[in-house]
Amino acid sequence: MKKQKLVLIGNGMAGVRTLEELLKLAPDAYEITVFGSEPYGNYNRILLSPVLAGEMSVPEIMLNDLEWYKNNGITLHAGKQVTKVDRVRKLVTTDDGTQVNYDRLLIATGSTPFIPPIPGRDLPGVLGYRDIADTEAMINAAENYKHAVVIGAGLLGLEAANGLMLRGMNVTIIHLGDWIMERQLDKTAADMLQVSLEARGMKFLLSKNTEALQASPNGRVSSVRLKDGIEIPSDLVVVAAGIRPNYALAESAGLYCGSGRVRGIHVSDTLQTVTDPSIYAVGECVVHRGTAYGLVAPLFEQAKVCANHLARFGIAQYKGSVTSTKLKVTGIDVFSAGDFGSSEDTEDIVLFDRQGGRYKRIVLRQNRVVGAVLYGDTTDGSWLFQLLKDGQDISEIRDQLLFGSSFGSSHLGDAGHTGENRASTMPDTAEVCGCNGVCKGTIVKSIKENGLFTIDEVKKHTKAASSCGSCTGLVEQILASTIGGAYTPASKDSKPMCGCTDFSHKVIRQAITEQHLTTKEAVFEFLEWHTPNGCDKCRPAINYYLISSFPHEAKDDPQSRFINERAHANIQKDGTFSVVPRMWGGLTTPSELRAIADAAEKYDVPTVKVTGGQRIDLLGIRKENLPGIWADLNAAGMVSGHAYGKSIRTVKTCVGAEHCRFGTQHSMDTGIQLEKMLFDMYAPHKVKLAVSGCPRNCAESGIKDVGIIGVESGFELYIGGNGGIKTEVAQFLCKVTTNEEVKEYTGAFLQLYREEGWYLERTSHYLERVGMSYIKTHILEDSEGRKALYERLLDSLRDARDPWEAMRDAQPVKQFIPIAVEA
Repeated sequence: MKKQKLVLIGNGMAGVRTLEELLKLAPDAYEITVFGSEPYGNYNRILLSPVLAGEMSVPEIMLNDLEWYKNNGITLHAGKQVTKVDRVRKLVTTDDGTQVNYDRLLIATGSTPFIPPIPGRDLPGVLGYRDIADTEAMINAAENYKHAVVIGAGLLGLEAANGLMLRGMNVTIIHLGDWIMERQLDKTAADMLQVSLEARGMKFLLSKNTEALQASPNGRVSSVRLKDGIEIPSDLVVVAAGIRPNYALAESAGLYCGSGRVRGIHVSDTLQTVTDPSIYAVGECVVHRGTAYGLVAPLFEQAKVCANHLARFGIAQYKGSVTSTKLKVTGIDVFSAGDFGSSEDTEDIVLFDRQGGRYKRIVLRQNRVVGAVLYGDTTDGSWLFQLLKDGQDISEIRDQLLFGSSFGSSHLGDAGHTGENRASTMPDTAEVCGCNGVCKGTIVKSIKENGLFTIDEVKKHTKAASSCGSCTGLVEQILASTIGGAYTPASKDSKPMCGCTDFSHKVIRQAITEQHLTTKEAVFEFLEWHTPNGCDKCRPAINYYLISSFPHEAKDDPQSRFINERAHANIQKDGTFSVVPRMWGGLTTPSELRAIADAAEKYDVPTVKVTGGQRIDLLGIRKENLPGIWADLNAAGMVSGHAYGKSIRTVKTCVGAEHCRFGTQHSMDTGIQLEKMLFDMYAPHKVKLAVSGCPRNCAESGIKDVGIIGVESGFELYIGGNGGIKTEVAQFLCKVTTNEEVKEYTGAFLQLYREEGWYLERTSHYLERVGMSYIKTHILEDSEGRKALYERLLDSLRDARDPWEAMRDAQPVKQFIPIAVEA
């Protein structure tokens, strides 16, 4: 039988998902042609925010590359806009005159950003935020301009603000509503989120209406004027005020697109347009039973039903979707589902721990969950959503509902008990991936039938965790519980470093040492890099690997450093910098304090603060004053504290036996010797040490990369601690007796970490990866190897100098242009 012709207009997630489902059901039914207005294959639009933030690259968010279309016999017209649909002749025409006939037409034109009719909205520098081109324009603007305004504090607006802020811009968010993300969160959760985001540097103006965007003399947007008269300087304005279904093409073809507030391509339960049964529509351009959906999960449900009818099975129906939202907003987990507005017939069960950063609100109607909002801990979001969808009576567990699924499931008849792995307690019918509608049973069945062993294989076969990624951890748990000991979590040992290469950190570092590569160009050539210059993920890593492997041969590349390291100072949220002079072991002198005070007065430093690492931080210094203030501090004998780099930060000490009546060892002396030995040490990540003079541990040695605790007979050494976001307690390594042994064993461990750690891997994660027995074999059992490691460390640091002194000797200080800015 001759194949019919299927034309898809729109190369986005909903349309291509329909094709994927169709190819499963009827791979030979159609000759398929796809038109996409962007010059790419199908990509994950949800992950544009990580691209903007510098956490991912464009190749990493591709769902179906150009080869996929070729392999499936699909003709792709990328970068072509369909301008006309002739329903009588069943013919589509593009902007360049291309014409293709169809038997069945699928419209998936998505949505367009809503740009309010603000005067000045057409000025250069005013953008929506919807696609790769928008994202790249924002990245380019961040490299050349300083001030940005984001209009709209929904999820997209917050993600845009976060990405621009991480790239060094000063960002203000203007929002018409009374609280942020009002569609996804209630006011309490929104206020908690706002406080967290403000602490990271975001500025908010709520209940504000934009009156006009104003231009500079060169014609580019320069400021935003609000209706109350406030003006905000802005070199870039990102409008994230919502989206609208993109139905213009369908309407021009005579398809019914409604009227009033709910506009879009009206479809039936079979996803056929109500006007023409040979034309189907899915995605954000669609209105179904009076509702237009903007979340990915309903769109994928539509895709499945549409594919069923295109394959001529004719048995599926789309009845609408109950939606939930589980998001990670700039690193903070939030969840909402159902109706969480209060009314006379609903009641709330609330847990509110402001200090602990946790909020749970469950809305009940007649002992059934009808809505929920979670902030901070969203572990039970999927469980609550399942209760909501099932309409289950929760009378038996009402008093324990806030304790979560580990308690509630066992009392509702499901297997499991408190403390068990959550994946093992979930019923097979429980939904795991809300975006793609994948339940646990589907994942387990696919793992067993297809012999899956990695999270990437599970994504490929089931689509679980392949969209927003918030369920990845749960999918990994299911994988681990299904295949047991055969499961090995994905790590940097096997994962490509970035989208520029197919090779992992392990392979790249091994190639550098074995092939004696000393420049990034040599690495790119030897390993056949996909891009000519690399990106802000691979370049800093390769720069570190080169310098740590060949410290006197490979040359540091300033262009491959983060802005903090290039400026030798920490950039702050307002664009100023902080300066932290080193205080060896936390000790200082009156003359040093006098020099700091003089510098603070001379350069109008607004804030002077004592840090947790026993130093003094000068905050609010303008970029042009950095060379001058460091020249004054250098003249007073003070050097950089490296508070900005992947380097030795501090060696914290207590007063020890020098002064304390409980002290057993001279902790200050030991700490100073260690800090001077390690000065200017570059590492995979920041390194912090502490020396406590007795087991009372006043210097907090138990949560440092290397912690030394004095005892009567010497020192105990601990490694792999971390006092950061997730506190890791250091593990005992050994006991030594002298300062020289402290330096040798500490230096050997740090050199082993420097030579084997992956870039941006803390010592705690390195230790977890290689194991304590491995460390002990190299440090304790192999004395010659330990001494060799220690000697290599000392050799690599033999030319250590203060970076500002070195810069003055080398050349005048230039403008700092970051390749990326860290969180």
